[in-house]
Amino acid sequence: MELTFRWYGPNEEKITLQQIRQIPGCCGIVGTLFDIPAGEVWPRGRIHQLRQMVEDAGLTLKVIESVNVSDDIKIGTPLRDRHIEAYKETIRNLAAEGVEVICYNFMPVFDWVKSDLDYKLPDGSSTLAFVRKNIPDDPQQIIDTVADGSAGFTLPGWEPERLSQVRALLDAYKDVDEDRLRENLVYFLKAIIPTCEECGVKMAIHPDDPPYSMFGLPRIIKNREDLDWLCNAVDSPCNGITLCCGSIAEEPGNDIYSILAEFTRRGRIHFVHMRNIKYISPEEPGNKDFYEAPHPSECGSLDMVEMMRALHDNGFTGYMRPDHGRMIWGETGRPGYGLYDRALGIAYINGVWEALEKAGCKAGE
Repeated sequence: MELTFRWYGPNEEKITLQQIRQIPGCCGIVGTLFDIPAGEVWPRGRIHQLRQMVEDAGLTLKVIESVNVSDDIKIGTPLRDRHIEAYKETIRNLAAEGVEVICYNFMPVFDWVKSDLDYKLPDGSSTLAFVRKNIPDDPQQIIDTVADGSAGFTLPGWEPERLSQVRALLDAYKDVDEDRLRENLVYFLKAIIPTCEECGVKMAIHPDDPPYSMFGLPRIIKNREDLDWLCNAVDSPCNGITLCCGSIAEEPGNDIYSILAEFTRRGRIHFVHMRNIKYISPEEPGNKDFYEAPHPSECGSLDMVEMMRALHDNGFTGYMRPDHGRMIWGETGRPGYGLYDRALGIAYINGVWEALEKAGCKAGE
């Protein structure tokens, strides 16, 4: 298992690589080229420049997050084959620079939905939250909320130039139901997985966030059954999962622990977003509200040790990053992606993993 840290690049970050390098146990960067639109090729020269920058700081660049799949591919327009060829070329370029895992998603329009980007906790920190009554019926209002609360940063999946045309985008999806979206995902994967197998790159799909429909849009990576379908639909070790613990657990009916164990055993979890969430008023029937909690188990509703144990005991050898963090100690920046709380998250995760490793060694003596 290798611990990593998501970093958006020198033009998009207040956090420096030198600061990340000082986090004990953090070995790698999860990188991106934020400015390249979906459907276009990531040039090898740009990737090399990013890798060199990361390696000069004493870190590795083995995972790339947000090689975004274009809406033309998701919808299935006549442009999709051209965009797929561009995606394949990007895979080749990333592989040539040593990248092993690509995290992506297949969510229509919105990559994630939260009602609050500055949800205040009793200790004075702030975090991301999902409170259903605060989600407006008009998707334009949630776009405006995100824009107003983003602290001037572009947020992944909420690129202003794309969402400025949200009405037209929603209209383009009007005939895309879950079956059609699944067909389009399989079409995409059957086209790119042979390239991945040739290059030694693993695709790792991120679950839907939240794992149920919003604004009438289909969701197809929501639960254990969907993950099983994905693995069987294109049966290759290169067709795998970014197991975002928080996203799967946003549906309280999902057994996050058994999902982690099963798909680790099956060799399909290539990347893990490890985080905790705290259910708000779970005693209310059907209430799925939550906020993103600090990593330790006692701070949220998930047992972090049991999640880590499910990975460890079933042979997880992939990449992991602390997913999201509060704003603490007066820090300001991109919501969910501050330095301090994610650094604390890595320290906690690393400690749990070390304890599991040493307990396993003693048990085998």
